[in-house]
Order: sequence, then C-alpha cells, then structure tokens
Amino acid sequence: MRRIGTWIAVGGLLMGVAACGGGSTGSTGQATSKAQQLSVGFVAEPANLDFTSTEGAAIPQALLVNVYEGLVKLDQDGKIQPLLAEKWEVSPDRKTYTFSLRKGVTFSDGKPFTADDVIFSLNRVKTDWKLKIKAQLDVIDKVDKDDDQTAIVTLKHPSNGFLYSMATRLGAMFSRTGVSDLANKPIGTGPYTLGSWKRGDSIQLTANPSYWGTKPALSPITLKYFKDATAMNNALLTGGIDVISSVQAPESLQQFSDPNRFQTVEGTTNGEVVLSLNNARPPFSDKKVRQAVRYAIDHKALIDTAWAGRGQPIGTMVPPTDPWYEDRTGDYPYDQAKAKQLLGGKTYNVKMRIPNLPYAVASAQVVKSQLAQVGINADIEPLEFPARWLDVVFKQGDYDMSIINHVEPRDMGIFADKSYYFHYDNPQFGKLLAQADEGSEQQQVDDLKQAAKLLSDDAAADWLFLFPNLIVAKKDVTGLPKNAIAESFDFTGLAKQ
Repeated sequence: MRRIGTWIAVGGLLMGVAACGGGSTGSTGQATSKAQQLSVGFVAEPANLDFTSTEGAAIPQALLVNVYEGLVKLDQDGKIQPLLAEKWEVSPDRKTYTFSLRKGVTFSDGKPFTADDVIFSLNRVKTDWKLKIKAQLDVIDKVDKDDDQTAIVTLKHPSNGFLYSMATRLGAMFSRTGVSDLANKPIGTGPYTLGSWKRGDSIQLTANPSYWGTKPALSPITLKYFKDATAMNNALLTGGIDVISSVQAPESLQQFSDPNRFQTVEGTTNGEVVLSLNNARPPFSDKKVRQAVRYAIDHKALIDTAWAGRGQPIGTMVPPTDPWYEDRTGDYPYDQAKAKQLLGGKTYNVKMRIPNLPYAVASAQVVKSQLAQVGINADIEPLEFPARWLDVVFKQGDYDMSIINHVEPRDMGIFADKSYYFHYDNPQFGKLLAQADEGSEQQQVDDLKQAAKLLSDDAAADWLFLFPNLIVAKKDVTGLPKNAIAESFDFTGLAKQ
C-alpha cells in the first residue's frame, strides 16, 4: 500500500475455478488442455477489484499489466519500458511529455484506445481516485492531444518521479465507457480479462482474444488464495497449484528440494517490512522512545527467527534497487543498554495491531520478545487483512505499533504526508523530496539520500527487513521473475515446457 500498495490483495465475483482439473473452456468456447492452464497461490485476496479507491497491493498485483495497461511499465529490474506508448519525447525544459500511442489497441469492451482515453484516465486520477498516492500526479498541469495517437502531458514543473509514477497503477488506462463498476468488472487493454471470481477462493484470468500484442502462452490463469502457509505448500505438493507466488513459510523450503519436481527462484523486491510507529500519540510521539525501539531490535536475529534467514536489513525506507540507497543499518545498532537509557527507566504498555499475515505474525512475536527486554510491553492483536487492518490501523490510525510490508515502488514519500497512518511530521523531509523531484538526476540522488537519513535519524519507524522474492514452482513452469520490483505479478512471460 503506498504503495500503501503497501501490501497484499483484495477481490470478488462468482463461477469458481478448479486449479488444475482436466480441460476447461476458454473465452473462445473451445476446450483448453491442462498444459495450457496455470494456477498460482497467493495470500491476501482483494476485497474488490478497484485499485483507484481501495488501498493495498493485492489488486494491482493481480490486474496491473495483466488486465490494465499503462503507457509505460516497469520491468523486473525496475527499468521503465514502453507499453501502450511506443515512444515518448521530453521537451528541453522537462515539462512536456509527448507520447506516441500504439495503433490498433482496443479495450476488452471493444472500444478503441486513443489519446482521449489518456486524457480521461489521467484527469480521473485527480477527480475520482480515493488513494493518497494520487498526489504523485498533482504535478500534471494539463493533458491534451495532438491527434488520436498522440497524447501530450504538460507538468507544472520538471519532475524526476513523473514517468516512474506512470509505470505504477496511477498510470493505468481506463475506457471512457468502462468505469461504471470497477470493483467487479475491470475493463482494460491487457492480455487478460476477468474470467471469473469466486470470493474467498480464487480469481480466474482468461486470455483476451483481441489483445494487440503477443498473446499469452497460458490461459486461464487461476489466482488461488490461501490464508494458511501450510495449506498453500500442500497445494503445490499435491498438484493443486503450479506456483507459490511468495513463500510464506521459508523454513519449509526443504519440502520442495526435489529438482525433478520443483524449482526455487530467489531474488529481491522493493517491499520494506516496516515496524510502524504512531508518531501522533504517546509513547511514540516521543522521539527518544522511537529511538529506543530501534536500538532494542536485533534485526539479524529477527530475520533468522521469523523468516528463516531470508531477507536483508536496510535501515530505512529505500531498497537497494533504488539509485539513492545507502545502508543505514548502522544508524541504530542493536544495543539494549542504549535503549534502556533512552527510556530513562520507564516502562510502557503498547498495542501492536498487525495484519493476520504470516510475515507479520512471525515478526511480531520476535519484536514483542525483544522490546520486553528493555521495558516496552507489546500486546499483539492480529487483525483480518485487508478489511479490518485497513479500517482500524490505516484509516483510523487506532494503533501504537504495527507491521506491514510496503511494496509500492519508491514509496518513501508516504512519510511526507502527516495525515498518513505513521503521522510523521517533519517539514524538512517534505522539502528534500520536493527538491529531489525538481532537480537534476544527481540532485535527486543526493537529496533523497539526505531524506532517507533524516527519516532514519528521526526513527519515524523501524525497518525490519527487505522482503525477499521467493518463489517455488513446478519444474515445467518457465519465465518466473527473479525480482519483484513492480506492483504487478506479470503473467505474460510465463509458459510451460
């Protein structure tokens, strides 16, 4: 979801899907063989399918790039690539972007994709989107067209972040006649369409027969949702699914050690597992208490205990894949004596409200144990994710501490909004981000390094670890992404041998 895309998923509809049973009927009405199907296990199901009004990473994880496309997209290395725009030009003053659109593109409702849809989609971010991250496109002054295949975006000022934001859900293109029921009926230009949705169980995506680009090798794709890591593991072991999209029990990897049956893919993400601190109310309105928390946590021991040694300490809200990354783990080395000194002999009882997700539950137990040793006693309260956690913690801010994986790309800016659920308030931080966006590329790197240092110094939160990209799949599945840098789980490159 900031991204909070920070996070994990939400969805709904009917007509369930068997993960891998005999043949199925595709969008053409013809039987598709078992070899053409793929079933992928996920953990947090979307509450609905509208990522313009619902926070969380689960919806764009399922729909972005697969159903909805933007003018550009991110590849697995975080590089911006053309998608619905064949190319673009930037004016010398860096304020005008001219996008040349692909010809012959249609939405799944049959309507042609033109520059008018670009104008509609980008203006709609300001008028209809409900997410706080929509502020990333406030830099847009106006959107015009030269002709049906040329869209022109004029910015209020130069922006280093504009094009990158366009590669996220914010840049998704919508049909002017296809937004009446976004929660249930997504209409995009992508290689897949929504085939069915069995709430509480699965979402099925089927190949879009009118797709403008290379047709996907697999259809249908079933996104199968599990609330229990063991159940998801068992589903792969018994052939119920083909892929575990993100391993939720790393200690169980030995079950999949047979190379004749399974493969493991391990890479990186930009998901920061954040120990969120409510800066707006005691005791974490006191910087010294927040600093004590950071000194009290042994991050290596936490990663070893909670996530079987998988994951990387980072020390602030910047992953190593960003150009301005600096290892800030040395800012607050594990030091119980220092933590106790900062607390001045006082003890605190706090409420740790966490999502009922495996990484959060496992990490919370370690955090609770380590904080208790310095005098901070945390009462853990798991909340159903996404609905309850989003309502109580994210929207109401009714918490002292929480743990959530913030997965949206380049999301340090969420700390610049004091109304965001961290309630961090330092005007200097926001000033550095604004300078970084408008300056040269080198100024961007320099200013964002300073911003990350300030965030760390202020102990606005604690960053437990960088979430690993850890996928397990059947041996015959190809095209699995080593890294997960974008918001989408892109199915278009997957195939079976």
